[in-house]
Amino acid sequence: MRSILSLLLLLVVNYAIAQLPKDIDREIVFRSVNVIPMDSERVLENQDVIVKNGTITSVAATGTVKYSKEAMIVDGKGKFLMPGLAEMHAHVPPVNDIEPMKEVVLLFALNGITTIRGMLGHPKHLELRQKINSGEILGPRFITSGPSLNGNSVKTTQNAIDSVRSQKKAGYDFMKLHPGLTKENFAALAVEAKKQKHPFAGHVSFDVGVWRAIAAGYATIDHLDGFVESLVPGIESIKEQETGLFGMFIGKQADESKIPALITALKRQNIWVVPTQALAERWMSPSRDAESLAQAPEMIYMNKNVVTTWLNNKKSLVGNPKYNASETESFIKLRRKLILECQKNGVGLLLGCDAPQVFNVPGFSTHHELAYLVDAGLTPFQALQTGTVNVGKFLKKKDLGLIKKGAPADLVLLGANPLETIRNTENIEGVLMGKKWLSKEFITESLKAIAATK
Repeated sequence: MRSILSLLLLLVVNYAIAQLPKDIDREIVFRSVNVIPMDSERVLENQDVIVKNGTITSVAATGTVKYSKEAMIVDGKGKFLMPGLAEMHAHVPPVNDIEPMKEVVLLFALNGITTIRGMLGHPKHLELRQKINSGEILGPRFITSGPSLNGNSVKTTQNAIDSVRSQKKAGYDFMKLHPGLTKENFAALAVEAKKQKHPFAGHVSFDVGVWRAIAAGYATIDHLDGFVESLVPGIESIKEQETGLFGMFIGKQADESKIPALITALKRQNIWVVPTQALAERWMSPSRDAESLAQAPEMIYMNKNVVTTWLNNKKSLVGNPKYNASETESFIKLRRKLILECQKNGVGLLLGCDAPQVFNVPGFSTHHELAYLVDAGLTPFQALQTGTVNVGKFLKKKDLGLIKKGAPADLVLLGANPLETIRNTENIEGVLMGKKWLSKEFITESLKAIAATK
């Protein structure tokens, strides 16, 4: 009976997801809406924003610009229109079956995420990217890494060189680095990457260290990986297994007077930073109870076994003999300070939360990350920059993350102003991705269908 019920539920969600919004070829008009253009901290009140063929064609005071009688009208009275958000440290299942990928990318889209950067690549992701671009699969703009390059997959300098060449040839957008790379293998990889003009990003291997990583020209360093370790005097004599994830067990030894030199080096080498602070705040923090996180509303969109695994992961971490609650809180505060110092000193920050990961549900957790950036000391506008205009600058895509004539029509309609309260980004009334309009009704029904299968 249970297997029959599971099959029926799967049919329900597949049917719901199959009813994807059709491309809208006529003009789309957001009428009388308050616009957050993201070119500066301001709100343009009572505007008509006109979109045609996936591009913004006009932003002007309501009633001053004409549009077609056949245009689709979206009532924006009292609402706020902002650029779609980017999730720059996302994970899409690295499997041979494209079906489970559809639900993950849809969850991002339903939450107003219109660009994602996949941080654990797989050959099937190249097909996913193509099908999203063609409109066959509904999902955000997809930037994908190749398969992980780490201590197990890269054992020699020649392995490193061959990996760069093969991933570049295959058509991946960049390379994802994981821990375990030796100094020699990393150096060979970095040199070849520069020759091939193929960027790399992600973790900083302990043997490599953040200073070599910065000098080698990472596109992004994610998780603040290696940052805390670089502040600890005598780190060379400390074994990697003693440091904890991202240096959490040695944070108490950090010399904060070393922070300016780190920030200066990041700025000088134009290294972008993806903090994934949600991972620290939700998984590591003792102040966030595991049972309460497991009962968070968005957990209904995850498989119960996955949530149980997350629950056990947090309990296991907290139960580690090296785990100290007060020291961990200080470690998290140190991470917040590092994020704020990056912001203050012009180091580029990008929005990313590492979903799906411990208590981070795709899409929903991106909004949590925004709130954690504000907790670190950023203003709501600065936090929004990390997922909008900063992403356009990083990707060298003109006008991405802005609302202006000629910009891509990646838009989120909100019921309240996120510049006043960052949590208002969760108050979604609709999402436009190019020519596809995801109405509030579509979002609600799609989420119900996903939850029904869990």
